[in-house]
Amino acid sequence: PIELDSNGGAGGHMDVDNECDLLLDELPSPSSLAGFRLAPIEFDKDVDEHMLFVTACSNLRALNYGIPTADTHKSRAIAGKIIPAIATTTALVTGLVCLELYKTVGTAKRELKIDAYKNGFVNLAIPFMTLSEPTGPAATKALVKGKEWNWTAWDSIDINEGDITLKELMDYFVKEYNAEISMLSSGVSILYSFFANKKKVAERMAMPISEVVKSVTKSDLPDNKFIILEVICNDCDTDEELELPYVRFCYR
Repeated sequence: PIELDSNGGAGGHMDVDNECDLLLDELPSPSSLAGFRLAPIEFDKDVDEHMLFVTACSNLRALNYGIPTADTHKSRAIAGKIIPAIATTTALVTGLVCLELYKTVGTAKRELKIDAYKNGFVNLAIPFMTLSEPTGPAATKALVKGKEWNWTAWDSIDINEGDITLKELMDYFVKEYNAEISMLSSGVSILYSFFANKKKVAERMAMPISEVVKSVTKSDLPDNKFIILEVICNDCDTDEELELPYVRFCYR
């Protein structure tokens, strides 16, 4: 029994049945809940309100079954399956990174070859640590004006001609790379293609690149001064597809 006085405080007695009746009486009537709908939400351990609810429910269940309770911090770690990082591993990885950084900033007067750098593989539980020479990035071969150009994912075509028009950009590729652009895109938006509507193509040819991007993507330009463009080109002489890296277009 629960002890309550006449004012609801400690001192009197109330059995569980009466307490349940009081709780049921406090519930709203079914008629007042007409049209009420529950909307599920996605649990997020980083939202405090979510974790307070989960902690309260799990502790109630723990008390019912004699399981040790847990505070909100411990419950968050359990819910997120968080495994504490080993400080020694973090320190070791940081040290290896700094060693590679010394090679870059400490030998500015001479160019290091790729075999001067090292990849590190570490497992302190075994323990095991080994260093190996990194492999270079994959290269794509392109014939530009008869000369072979092996470019990688680290390369780009930088254009610093100002905010030129689409027509001027296409002429630039013909002059510099002997390449005719068949498709030009920014992100997932196609700015130009040889199969596009001729009227729209004619309108965009006279527009600055920045205006074309804003018009097609329906979004503002990036805060920096560069627009990233992807091009599909054909060699003007052979009409074969010419693979080129992405274009970093400086529009201001």
